[in-house]
Amino acid sequence: MTRTPVGRLFPTATGHDLVLTRTFRASAADVWASLTESERTARWFGPWEGDAGPGRTIRVQMAYEEQQPWCDVRVEECEPPRRLSVSMVDGSGNWLLEFALTESAGVTELRFTQQLGSLDGVAEVGAGWEYYLDMLVASRDGTPRPEFDEYHPAMRSYYETLAERA
Repeated sequence: MTRTPVGRLFPTATGHDLVLTRTFRASAADVWASLTESERTARWFGPWEGDAGPGRTIRVQMAYEEQQPWCDVRVEECEPPRRLSVSMVDGSGNWLLEFALTESAGVTELRFTQQLGSLDGVAEVGAGWEYYLDMLVASRDGTPRPEFDEYHPAMRSYYETLAERA
């Protein structure tokens, strides 16, 4: 299957924001549960453990990565069911991530943002988030999970072109 990348880059004072969106025929509260309840995050990203809340750190297992590593995720801001901001530390560094939900007439848009200090590796990062967000879609609508090779290296040139134009 051919996947179409939708990520965009926006300049910021400290680098760039990588922004991807997905739309769901569901309430913001229901989509929020897919982002915050361990049983549901396990279906598309991985389970988590700990006492979640602003200023607290939980441990998340990246269930769809090689060796299924655990990483620390600090909840920076949490405004249910509209906005979740986290920082994640893993072997690749520190990731600043935001999930923002907007609902209108029973349809919810998820706007995912990762703050990037550098565009190095943006092709891999962009393809990775396209994959995970499509995993979220599949987990919610019951379709088969996508295969990572549909994203990387297939989306490399798209993200490399974005970086060149940024």
